[in-house]
Amino acid sequence: MQLTAEQTALLETVRSFAQREIKPIVHTYEAEDRYPSEIVEKMQELGLFGLNIAPEYGGAGVDTVTYALVFEELSAVWMSLAGILGTHGIMAYVLQRFGTEEQKRRLLPRMASGELRGGLGLTEPDAGSDVQNLKTTAVRQGDRYVLNGQKMFITNSRYGSGLLVLARTNPLADKPSHGMSAFIVEHDEQTPGYIVRRPIHKLGYKGVETCELSFEDLQVPQENLVGGEEGHGFAQVMSGLEVGRINVAARAVGVARAAFEEAVRYAQQRQTFGQPIAQHQAIQLLLADMYTQLSAARHLYIDAAEKKDRGQRADLEAGMAKLFASEMCGKVTLDAMRIHGGYGYTTDFNVERYYRDAPLMIIGEGTNEIQRTVIARQLLQRYRV
Repeated sequence: MQLTAEQTALLETVRSFAQREIKPIVHTYEAEDRYPSEIVEKMQELGLFGLNIAPEYGGAGVDTVTYALVFEELSAVWMSLAGILGTHGIMAYVLQRFGTEEQKRRLLPRMASGELRGGLGLTEPDAGSDVQNLKTTAVRQGDRYVLNGQKMFITNSRYGSGLLVLARTNPLADKPSHGMSAFIVEHDEQTPGYIVRRPIHKLGYKGVETCELSFEDLQVPQENLVGGEEGHGFAQVMSGLEVGRINVAARAVGVARAAFEEAVRYAQQRQTFGQPIAQHQAIQLLLADMYTQLSAARHLYIDAAEKKDRGQRADLEAGMAKLFASEMCGKVTLDAMRIHGGYGYTTDFNVERYYRDAPLMIIGEGTNEIQRTVIARQLLQRYRV
């Protein structure tokens, strides 16, 4: 695709920021699994938390394509930072599309500045991909809702200050999805009933916190019910996940791109049998496949983002982009490690980190098995006999 001058300028700003501020500290922060508070503050100053928020609410108002391209740029240096931005962006999208005008004016400017950094409180111990089976409840008591339940694998749950939480408000609804509502939960360390049970230690995706939460009689003001009406939360969150899956696909492309670029450089420097290994046909075949798959994945996520920008339903396209890009990322990062040989298995090189980060995209934002199911259902409707 042909980028506009505005897109090119924004991506160059993000690329320069990542190379200057993030790249020098990645190894240290990643090895220590340290939350990058200083980098997050600089991301706030750069306006990254308000990218997909309209200018009238203090944001930049970029389109979905541009937003996804930013995710690719960040992930090419350190994917964890895209994670900090990702669930915040889903919360902002849902609030901006489905929230009341009062909610938008009260919350979105704080989200755009990064003062209110959001996340998505969706997954539970017994309800991951099976969202309709969630157990968290929200009971109306006067001008408040009281939330009880557990959430699992929640990004931005400790160092953030807001969560978009999906909870069951009507257990007797005709369909489980019709009995769910979405809430904006503002929190800090002193919020009664908001309990961070434990951090969850992970193979990759270091630096960003992923926690298990409990809500114990957590009180949420009535005015923080998204849209002001019960029963619409499932559809609201699912629409947000279309954006999330596009961004996960972009993350996968960013990580794979970084792995490919390091592999193609290394292949031209490393010599065996009197010549660079890039001259060996076995290496050339790997590089050709890596770049072809990488380019195809980028086209898929851009196609999904363009459809989303046109206001059309994009769950099929987002699912295909997420599925293909994440599987591609897993293969490309492994192939990059193969090209590096023994060095690729050490922490002296970045490719082992890319390889550890890749499975998150396969599992997160709806497993790829679920993506295949979503894709198949859409296809059966489209090609109904």
